[in-house]
Amino acid sequence: MFLAKKNRFVYATITAVVLASATPASYASTSTSSLTISASVVAACTVLGSAIAFGSYTQTLSNQSGSITVLCTNGTTYNVGLDAGTGSGSTVTSRKMTAVGGGTLNYALYRDSGYTNNWGTTIGTDTMAGTGSGLTQTLTVYGQIPAAQTPLAGAYSDTVTVTLTY
Repeated sequence: MFLAKKNRFVYATITAVVLASATPASYASTSTSSLTISASVVAACTVLGSAIAFGSYTQTLSNQSGSITVLCTNGTTYNVGLDAGTGSGSTVTSRKMTAVGGGTLNYALYRDSGYTNNWGTTIGTDTMAGTGSGLTQTLTVYGQIPAAQTPLAGAYSDTVTVTLTY
């Protein structure tokens, strides 16, 4: 009986080795196809403006800057414009901050550090153009309060709307 068990074990081992080393069946033909892969990238932009805080005005020329952050899809062209603000009688070339108790304080916003290129709303004339890179881009806004104004004492403010056109 011991010999029969041993023979079955040897037979099973030989069978396993033969089956493991046998070459798989060879296939004579193949068939191929393809997958169609597609995506659509939509031009998109976002914009965020910062504050421009001039501090205390002492009737002398006062310059200060702020920033506008633009994020546009890579290759998307855009224009950034700044409106006249909410001050009564403001225009894009003569903006006005107002105080709660009355009074106005004139100021201007520029696209360059030389304070020569006004920042307004007319595309191709007084806006800032750019092309998105897919990363945030920072534009500097240069603000200036002219000297020799005699406003009433108080806290002055204005809100300017940033418009991003793409």
